[in-house]
Amino acid sequence: MDERRRALLVANGALVFMVGLIAGFPFTFVILGEIVLWPFPGALEVHLPGDVRAWRMAHLEGILNGLTLIGVAAVAPWLALGPRAQRVVVWLLIVTAWGNIVASVIGPVFGGRGLEFGRGAANSVMYLLFVAAVLAVLVAMALVFVGAVRRARAAVLPAEGPEGTPPTRAS
Repeated sequence: MDERRRALLVANGALVFMVGLIAGFPFTFVILGEIVLWPFPGALEVHLPGDVRAWRMAHLEGILNGLTLIGVAAVAPWLALGPRAQRVVVWLLIVTAWGNIVASVIGPVFGGRGLEFGRGAANSVMYLLFVAAVLAVLVAMALVFVGAVRRARAAVLPAEGPEGTPPTRAS
């Protein structure tokens, strides 16, 4: 994969990761029931929208999706994929990461879960984002798998070593 595409994955992965980290603040504040900004004294009682489960999901979706993009960028040089497949993988993973984090933040803010279409506009938007993300990641990871298998097959040792001896792998 060329450097531009890898950089695009890392940049989007870092941004999605940061959104996940930021979602950790309301997650913490919902758990505590107040805003505590140590080392500053005092606390502010707060009633944020959403519940602990929804904010945990938003927090973890950002972190896990961001790391997925960064991880695929890291292994990309070892994938045997053509330019078109590389482009498809990159854009499908970006759609996945942003779809998941945006839907996961919409959930606690507007009270949706995104498990079915309907039951309000927010829930419907979440559902569509999650469906797009799921379909995108399935295709992207299938392509990553194909690229890895192709690379593994291309790296197979010869049938025999020198003078008919079994092949050995250099350390």
